[in-house]
Amino acid sequence: MKNKHLDQIQIVAPMEIESRSMEIITEELKGRTWPEPEFSIVKRCIHTSADFDYGDNLCFSPGAAKLGVKLLQEGASIVTDTRMAAAGINKKKLNEYGGQVFCFMDAPDVAQEAKKRGCTRATICMERGMELSKEVIFAIGNAPTALIRLYELMQEGKKKPALIIGAPVGFVNVVEAKEMIMEAGVPYIVPRGRKGGSNIAAAILNALLYQGGR
Repeated sequence: MKNKHLDQIQIVAPMEIESRSMEIITEELKGRTWPEPEFSIVKRCIHTSADFDYGDNLCFSPGAAKLGVKLLQEGASIVTDTRMAAAGINKKKLNEYGGQVFCFMDAPDVAQEAKKRGCTRATICMERGMELSKEVIFAIGNAPTALIRLYELMQEGKKKPALIIGAPVGFVNVVEAKEMIMEAGVPYIVPRGRKGGSNIAAAILNALLYQGGR
């Protein structure tokens, strides 16, 4: 017996699936728009998650999205708090600009230091990221402790991150950590509230990377 859903299946060429998805997202936003590159970021977050709440919860400090495009095109470094976020970033495009992704989470000495100090590995990773010589975009998709440590380091007078993508997901300290970053006087892109994740952090970065063409 023929499945009733077969008649509803759209025949779309593999290379056209993403563009068709973006068309659907634009249609379902029902005329809502943002200035670029914010609009591209919103759509890519929705595309990644199938969650239209990102049309409401994404917050941008003034000029942050355009700054992110500029930083990436000038070869800024990226520091993530998860291997998943690092893996999701388009390395081919990033390499064209001379950029590099760093994730220190698996380094043995990071685990040892975190255990010795009684803190999370993400805390140590942020300290390592602050020591990089290039301008740094921090892309946080999991650990609110990463955002908290970045805030503390800035309060201690350390150099400020060039941009913070603050997208940890969860229930413990997530909302508060995001709000701290939004009040820290640093450029930010943050999905306010509990939602986020490594996939969202990577999606935001990719949306910024694609502004220079794919």
